[in-house]
Amino acid sequence: MVDAVVSVCLERLVKVLVKEGNVLLGYRDQFQKVQNDLQYMRSFFKDAERLKRKNEVLKCTLADLRELVYEVEDILADCQLLSNSSGKLLHGFSPIKVPAKYQMGKRLGEINVKITSIKDNITSFLGPLSQSLHGNVQEEGPPRWSSPIYDHTQVVGLEGDTRKLKDWLSQADNSGILSIGVVGMGGLGKTTVAQTVFNEKEMELHFEKRIWVSVSQKFTEDQIMRSILRNLGDANIGDDRGDLLKRINQYLLGKRFLIVLDDVWSEDTSWWLRIYEGLPKGSGSCIIVTTRIEKVARKMGVQEARIHRPKVLGEGHSWSLFCNVAFAENHGSCTSTELECVGKEIVSKCRGLPLAIKAVGGMMLCKPPYYHVWRRIADHFREELTDVDDNSVMASLQCSYDELPSYLKSCLLSLSIYPEDCEISKDQLVRWWIGEGFVPVRNGRLATEASEDCFSGLTNRCLVEVVEWDYNGKISTCKVHDMVRDQVIQIAKDESFSGLNAAHRRHLGLTTDIKEKEIVTSKKLRALISTTKSGEVNKIASSIGNKFCDFRYLRVLDLSKSIFEVPLSTLLGKISNLKHLTCFNLSNTHPLTQVPQTLEKLHNLQILDVSYCQSLKSLPPFVMTFENLVVLDVSHCGSLEFLPEGLEKLSNLQVLLGFKPARAEGEGSRISALRSLSQLRILELQLTRADEIDDNETDALTGLIEMQILTISCFNSFESDKLISKLEKVCPPLQLHELSLKFYPGKTSPKWLNPTSLPMLRYLSICGGNLAQLDKSFWGNDETCWKIKGLKLDSLSHLSVKWEMIQRVMPSLRTVHACWSPELISFPIEGVGFRGGVWKEDRNN
Repeated sequence: MVDAVVSVCLERLVKVLVKEGNVLLGYRDQFQKVQNDLQYMRSFFKDAERLKRKNEVLKCTLADLRELVYEVEDILADCQLLSNSSGKLLHGFSPIKVPAKYQMGKRLGEINVKITSIKDNITSFLGPLSQSLHGNVQEEGPPRWSSPIYDHTQVVGLEGDTRKLKDWLSQADNSGILSIGVVGMGGLGKTTVAQTVFNEKEMELHFEKRIWVSVSQKFTEDQIMRSILRNLGDANIGDDRGDLLKRINQYLLGKRFLIVLDDVWSEDTSWWLRIYEGLPKGSGSCIIVTTRIEKVARKMGVQEARIHRPKVLGEGHSWSLFCNVAFAENHGSCTSTELECVGKEIVSKCRGLPLAIKAVGGMMLCKPPYYHVWRRIADHFREELTDVDDNSVMASLQCSYDELPSYLKSCLLSLSIYPEDCEISKDQLVRWWIGEGFVPVRNGRLATEASEDCFSGLTNRCLVEVVEWDYNGKISTCKVHDMVRDQVIQIAKDESFSGLNAAHRRHLGLTTDIKEKEIVTSKKLRALISTTKSGEVNKIASSIGNKFCDFRYLRVLDLSKSIFEVPLSTLLGKISNLKHLTCFNLSNTHPLTQVPQTLEKLHNLQILDVSYCQSLKSLPPFVMTFENLVVLDVSHCGSLEFLPEGLEKLSNLQVLLGFKPARAEGEGSRISALRSLSQLRILELQLTRADEIDDNETDALTGLIEMQILTISCFNSFESDKLISKLEKVCPPLQLHELSLKFYPGKTSPKWLNPTSLPMLRYLSICGGNLAQLDKSFWGNDETCWKIKGLKLDSLSHLSVKWEMIQRVMPSLRTVHACWSPELISFPIEGVGFRGGVWKEDRNN
């Protein structure tokens, strides 16, 4: 983690020294010395990070260095602020600036002395330590989270397990409820066995209702029953326990149901006995319980004859699972004899535990396929697993962390602030990473694109698990396996990234349960993030809300999905104090009727999200002066009529969501303003009237060469014929990668929706509206066809299209999501790979 902190600091230092060198006038030598010392020490950080777990002196030394580097960053930020606030370079002798300059110089000088001392001593630690010390193994962590979703390509060697459970399920009679237990140690694959059975097509047909409940260590009886009801499509949250159980009974009465209770830990099973008594009996219904504790299964009514104990994977299956992950790009095939030899050595150390194998496989996937690289990691891995019996999972996860690039370590540790079983928004994560500078932006890459690559880096290493993804393969929400989460929390605590040490932590999750003391004592916070669970909101007291503006060095403030007792403009009246703020998320907050006026002074802002704020009627004009803005999200703001004038000034904007053009000059920003946004990568355009586009503005999108994703929404459109005429002339950029049309008012698709005009289109979504047929240009000709891989057709009541026509014109098609469109002809509704309205020809492709 020191490596990650230093990397971020050095990147900012280099940027300022190169591009804004004069801003450091008077301190350049001091900052240059910091840079030189830190760059020298970076070559030792990988060994130091690993070895510090085994030596307390080295651990304390690196902790001191981390704090010093954070302070250097703060000084650098203050220097830039002083320059920006005065509009001049940091020289001159105004009465206001002299004391500030003196204090900065003094602080920087003291820091340099300490960093030099650490540099002189750190190498003396590493020599003897690297040769004499052995790893101490951590205890096995808390239980895993789970969901019914699974990836069948990473299920190996469980055929016998699933067959046994399916045989038991088919034997259930009408006299009661059959209870089955899956018992074993963590990481053994208990959840995967249950997921595989739960998702079997024959189980879907056999049971009228299937319910998956993830039972975390901290749960209440109410939460369990509400989870069951949500599975049954009932989101009501106002009833007491008795009413909840009564409703569950009514939903399930007379039906054959399957309930999976995954990862039960508590030996006090009285909560389950009460729920069980309220369930309707008979009809061949079944319960599956997965747990690490056999006693729990027995107390929940599972008989010995119905307890299944999965075994570790054998050598062959272990290697197959590893190959499926590590050689995913080669369809799970290892073609190198040298890599196979060292790879099997690595796999053998995992002791057949699927979680450990997948974690290590994910790590190797991201490494060059060179023998010396794999040999080095194998040697490191063996050291980690010295004298380890039952903890190879945690050792493999620690190894995966050690091998992460420095910038991904910060990204991974950001997951430590989320509560157990929390579904995490990918957008929230990547925007946080951008705002705090975790994302390395080099060689002209866009920050939003680089941040998504960071997220993919974690999912590819099996450190983050997907909860929900769209037809285009993009992930919208994720979760952290509890074993990964436990390891991440421990590392984050040791590194003062987050944790209980309020005096030093830099990141804090905002929940309803947060105490005022936690806020008051966390003076060094860099990020305060809303971590509410899906379907819930944070209720934040005013006494806590009044403290939000007290964190001088806060970079990221995320108040999304929160309810406050008083208007936010009151609570955030002093937000101008947060001069380092780069990311401000007010999404789905209440009550928010206007953006705080004091936000005007925060010119460092890069991300502003006010989405889902239905009472927000307008944005203040000063938002259009935020030249550093990268993301502006005003989507789903029903009362917002248009954006203020000046959109063209936001030349660094990469993501613009919910843009409603003004209808007339002088009211707000017109669609022509988009021409100036040369870095725009993602655009969601909302059009409802023809006069929102002049004839001379129809080419506004054509020159946006960075644009990859475009959404055009015509919800609640007026004067449909005139709007259709204008839309026919609005041609998307030639290089567009993904297009979404929502509520298109025409009966025939626009003529520009064809493989010649959009030759690089890979994903197409058409949802809602009056579309009845696709224009003849859509079908191309003998020389042209679509290169589309993913197609979504949703809620198209009148669209009549034949499946064979789609197949002919889209030979590269791999995924189709089709639902609520009754006139589609011969579309597949069942068969290999088709579930829930989604046809997949070959998941591996």
